[in-house]
Amino acid sequence: MLRLGYPMSKNPRIALLDYGMGNIRSLQKAFEHLGATAKVTGDPREVEAADVLLLPGDGAFVRAMDNLRSRGLIDAIYGAHQKQKIIFGICIGFQLLFESSTEFTGAKGLGLVKGAITRLEKNAEAPAIPHIGWTTTEFKAKSRLGRGIHPHSMFYYVHSYAHRAEHMYAKATTSYGQMFTSVLEHENLFAAQFHPEKSHNAGLKLLANFLEAL
Repeated sequence: MLRLGYPMSKNPRIALLDYGMGNIRSLQKAFEHLGATAKVTGDPREVEAADVLLLPGDGAFVRAMDNLRSRGLIDAIYGAHQKQKIIFGICIGFQLLFESSTEFTGAKGLGLVKGAITRLEKNAEAPAIPHIGWTTTEFKAKSRLGRGIHPHSMFYYVHSYAHRAEHMYAKATTSYGQMFTSVLEHENLFAAQFHPEKSHNAGLKLLANFLEAL
């Protein structure tokens, strides 16, 4: 059980943020499969009232930030963070937690995590960018999200940018021609660069671990 400043309900209200970036139905269905309700919403008032925020998404970093801003969701996210509510970023949502990205001409992120997102380099071990497909992901022993997941388990990735170093809050790393952080855990923040909802049994186990941590 997480011990945070915000008192968690026994039945936490989970808001799955809809800000026009990617298909979020598969993530909602994964939570439903695990017996949890994640309400899809783009309403800042509902986001502010939630106990847990899921920040998913596919596509461009700049557009994602613009969409969050235009829908009034950035302040709702900051408000949740200040109250130590749990935020779980997935794929582009992982990247948005950082301070900036070099995608296109560069853009500022939410800045909840120090560091920058940069483009993966194409090389002999990374013959194609974007990085699309199943890749081994190595969890640290104390990872809450990785509890019970077998070493060398594979998760499904779709991305061209990453935090290309082992972040101080890294709880898993991945190698695709270069090493990058693939899971973050710090206080009320969780994040995964891959798509757990598309990663079969290992992905469902990770989401189940997340729910158990609430």
